[in-house]
Amino acid sequence: MLFVEVIEATALASFLRREEKQPYVRLAIRKMDTLKILLMVLWETKALDSTQYIAVSGKVDAIGRMLGGWNGQLTKTQPR
Repeated sequence: MLFVEVIEATALASFLRREEKQPYVRLAIRKMDTLKILLMVLWETKALDSTQYIAVSGKVDAIGRMLGGWNGQLTKTQPR
């Protein structure tokens, strides 16, 4: 469900005007951070083995970096 919410927030942001995007990008970042924590809990409780955890968390980290870059670009271009 969290991943679907990330997709939804990202899709919404992509169709908005530049000045309206940042709240949705930040929401997607928060959801990704929650997903990272839940993945760690699954790994710590042995619900995911290390191979599965590494495969999934690497992709989640990459998405988080992309969202962070997008947020950074929006922050740089926001009028103050």
